Amino acid sequence: MASRIEDYALLGDCRSAALVSRDGSVDWLCLPRFDSSALFAALLGDDGHGRWRIAPTRERYQVRRRYLGDSMVLETEFETPSGVCRVLDGMLLDRADAALVRIVEGVRGEVALTMDLTIRFDYGSVIPWVRRTGPRSFHAIGGPDAVEFVSPVEIENRDFRTTAAFTARAGDRLPFQLLWHPSNRDGETRIEDPGAALDATVRAWERWADRCTLSGEGRQRLVRSLLCLKALTYGPTGGIVAAPTTSLPERIGGRRNWDYRYCWVRDATYTLYAMVLTGYRDEAAAWVDWLVRAVAGTPSQVNIMYGLAGERRLPELELDWLPGYEGSRPVRTGNAAWNQLQLDIFGELMDTAWLAYKSGIPISPTSWNVFRTMMAHLGQIWPDPDEGIWEMRGGRQQFTHSKVMAWVAFDRAVKIARRAGFEAPIAEWIGHRDRIHTEVCERGYNASKRSFTQVYGGDTVDASLLMLPLVGFLPIDDPRVKGTVAAIERELVVDGLVHRYDTHRTRDGLEPGEGVFLPCSFWLVDTYVLQGRHEDARRLFDRLTALQNDVGLMSEEYDPVARRCLGNFPQAFSHIAFVNSAFHFHTKVSSFRERSEEGPGRGESK
Repeated sequence: MASRIEDYALLGDCRSAALVSRDGSVDWLCLPRFDSSALFAALLGDDGHGRWRIAPTRERYQVRRRYLGDSMVLETEFETPSGVCRVLDGMLLDRADAALVRIVEGVRGEVALTMDLTIRFDYGSVIPWVRRTGPRSFHAIGGPDAVEFVSPVEIENRDFRTTAAFTARAGDRLPFQLLWHPSNRDGETRIEDPGAALDATVRAWERWADRCTLSGEGRQRLVRSLLCLKALTYGPTGGIVAAPTTSLPERIGGRRNWDYRYCWVRDATYTLYAMVLTGYRDEAAAWVDWLVRAVAGTPSQVNIMYGLAGERRLPELELDWLPGYEGSRPVRTGNAAWNQLQLDIFGELMDTAWLAYKSGIPISPTSWNVFRTMMAHLGQIWPDPDEGIWEMRGGRQQFTHSKVMAWVAFDRAVKIARRAGFEAPIAEWIGHRDRIHTEVCERGYNASKRSFTQVYGGDTVDASLLMLPLVGFLPIDDPRVKGTVAAIERELVVDGLVHRYDTHRTRDGLEPGEGVFLPCSFWLVDTYVLQGRHEDARRLFDRLTALQNDVGLMSEEYDPVARRCLGNFPQAFSHIAFVNSAFHFHTKVSSFRERSEEGPGRGESK
């Protein structure tokens, strides 16, 4: 059985990722890319669907773990009555083919250990053909995938599993290697010195972390989130996946299980701003380049999400042989939301371009032509209903947040054109911007409720409405904004944390019930900052940071009743939101204030 979601740590090489539990089991690993099929899929099934566990033979032992310095190399320390040992886990950087190295070190006394390795390609469905290459190594192949396994101790193959029983004594250093390569060619040579290779990987991560320009209180937590975001970046293209997993449920036993191993356009604004704020301009520029490449083409074909290299079609399938995390079915690969209409992404794209330009990242003439063509398309479709930011599967509606973000698109396009001197139909864009603003204030506001609502003419709120002041649609002291924040506090806050919306009163095409949404809770922190409610902001921020697990990772959602993490893990959106909110507590300046003060045309002449 898989561990609790919050009990996992992340390993990564900026191409793919693994999840390893507190008891030393690698229960999830997709190679060679984040979105490749898994060869360890016990996370969504059981041990027979693939895993690699190294742990004490005794049933009772103490566990302590941490990342080595500012790196993504994990140290797990096991203490038994007879001794102490530790396991160092890391995916090597700067290697052509993926390599997972696990080194067992004896610290004190001696510890009896068991290794249990089950390789199952294609999400646990393919038992590989195995060929022994030595008394301590073998080669496994299945379809397009192949791995070489190298052990420092004697191994036994039985019942389609590989096991070993060994003892780690003080001073021992026992390296295990799992080396992936495509089955149609030979792999790279074995790693001559796994310890040195892992040490080099630690140094590479630490060099990257040293570039963070913030210092002082809280820097360590902030850098840990930045390292997580870097680990979720697909190095060859610069795209950032929402999470390295698929189908971890938003409600245990429910059907809200989605594949997040893709790149969402709306994450761009938050990611870019987080990187710029903390000194990572190269990563921000690479993300902008990825965006432009991904959206280039016919504007009507702009996706809400893309594959790691900009792939547009992400067909959704259900893997019926996997029982799902704690019985949460179905297990899905791909994501049918790729071809939804979500108007807010146009706002996210242009906000990204604006933030990039203000930060000194140039917008090329080619990129501007892409944006200008996209804005012409938005001018035709912004009055249409869409599926909204939460990717509703209950039919298109007139979502207030979607219209606000369409306003952002025109507002930022006008600002870029004027500031950069680009040729553009500025008067036309201002006309769209002003019409949207008027319409939202008339149709998206419920006067009797004294709040904006999730949809035009509705009576329920949505946490995405917190973005109105954060993107500058209305000033933070506008009575309508104050009323909306109060309504969200009344209707969506549970145990101090924020739900996206009321699933019992919203037509989203799914059964009701999910956890509180951590990024929305950080939006409330940012809103409190703008309102000057600094004690409330600090209290909520501290509450949220307490939900990080023991190695600083955050999920997408949280169940305040069962007190456990929910959803795909770790979640980039949550870490992005944390970084942006944390910036305020480091600098005493809101990361949204510059955007909010640009206002609904207040900084522009009509």
